[in-house]
Amino acid sequence: MNAEALVLRAQQGNKEAFVQLIKEMESSLYKVSKAILLTDSECLDAVQETILIAYTSIHQLREPKFFKTWITRILINECNKLRKNQTKIIKMEGIHEPSVVEQRDSIIDLQAAIELLDTDLRTIITLYYYEDLSVKEIGTVLDIAEGTVKSRLNRARTKLYNLLDSDYEEGKMIYE
Repeated sequence: MNAEALVLRAQQGNKEAFVQLIKEMESSLYKVSKAILLTDSECLDAVQETILIAYTSIHQLREPKFFKTWITRILINECNKLRKNQTKIIKMEGIHEPSVVEQRDSIIDLQAAIELLDTDLRTIITLYYYEDLSVKEIGTVLDIAEGTVKSRLNRARTKLYNLLDSDYEEGKMIYE
């Protein structure tokens, strides 16, 4: 049976026709994904997502003769989405996981640095990071504008960064 007839049957809800279409295209789909993505697992993820999207939206395909072009475009979009997400992923191989002692020391250092901040900045940091309040909620609680909350939060982060960065360069925390 030709591809167009299979597409028409798949659009009418025939699952076997869709499976046959995919089986005919699986090596082609893999090759296209392998040209874009690095690892086999990523390629397989992209192909799997593509098949799922194609299955749920095959009824939207207007011209059955363009099935191969249509599914390839879906695959390319999925591959590009995975590549975009790769930049957000940090590989765990090169990361040094701190020991419990190092974690405790860094928490103590952070807490000491927070205590060195002015009261308004310390309050903002505490509400935002320890109490998980949003900028809007902090503004409401403190009766200040959201812009003020954002600027204080930014100023507090900058001061904390400077405090912690300079202290780690010297190898110890400085207490005033």
